[in-house]
Amino acid sequence: MNPKVDVYLSKAKKWQEELEKLRMIILDCQLTEELKWGVPCYTFQKSNIVLIHVFKEYCAILFFKGALLNDDNHILIKPGKNMQAGRQIRFTNIREIVEMEDIVKAYIYEAIEVEKSGLKVNYKKTTEFIIPEEFQNKLDEISALKTAFNALTPGRQRAYILYFSAPKQSKTRQSRVEKCMQQIFNGKGLNDQ
Repeated sequence: MNPKVDVYLSKAKKWQEELEKLRMIILDCQLTEELKWGVPCYTFQKSNIVLIHVFKEYCAILFFKGALLNDDNHILIKPGKNMQAGRQIRFTNIREIVEMEDIVKAYIYEAIEVEKSGLKVNYKKTTEFIIPEEFQNKLDEISALKTAFNALTPGRQRAYILYFSAPKQSKTRQSRVEKCMQQIFNGKGLNDQ
């Protein structure tokens, strides 16, 4: 048990009982407990296996390579349309966790085996993402912007493409592109300071 996770759990305003139970289930699977990204994270030989996180409507465990797990019970959820590897099991009360304890452990053990085997998720390449028209027009118009964008890491490029693509309205997409251009020129990612 990691004291940093003790502090995290003691400060939990919601889902405290559920988080404690999930913690015990995961620790029973012989994983190492850490606090990463501000949440409890569990590793096997320094590789991330699963983490616990909370939302307004539910708490969940997220499997880092959940896309590679056999989901025989049909309980794994893709947390967002752009999530490629991670999958969640969501809970809305302690009873669900208690009833699913054996299943959750089976999924955790399978995730450990996936890690041991060296299996990798085949991530979609940045070039496979569709660049929104508003951004493509700017890239075509301003060669320095295209050069700066191409110099970014694939992950930074992907973050911008997803951010620019998200709004339904063209004017919002265009506004986002305008606001981010200087950041791109500076060689910074979307969330870089």
